[in-house]
Amino acid sequence: MAEIDADALLPNDHVKTAVLDGDITQLSRGASNRYAEAGDTFELEGTTFEVTAVEERTLGDLTDDDARREGSPSLEAYRERMQRAHPGGFEWDDESDILTYRFEPA
Repeated sequence: MAEIDADALLPNDHVKTAVLDGDITQLSRGASNRYAEAGDTFELEGTTFEVTAVEERTLGDLTDDDARREGSPSLEAYRERMQRAHPGGFEWDDESDILTYRFEPA
């Protein structure tokens, strides 16, 4: 268990605010970098969060429930958000490897 820099896991201020508000409780990132391990903690504006799970998955494994935990109302909305957030650099491929990080206030 280690304390990690929130900036390493959470890509921008919008995501950080949504985590603080409880709208985002998990984040999936490409599997090429591992940003945290289960048990690691990070701090946002004086609130400590614990990474409760890190799962190796594919984009095709994601469900509507996952999308809601990531701040989108549905998987389709999540897919569209990812394509907007990564213009020209993201193509949804169900076989793409990802790591899903779940976290909660400690």
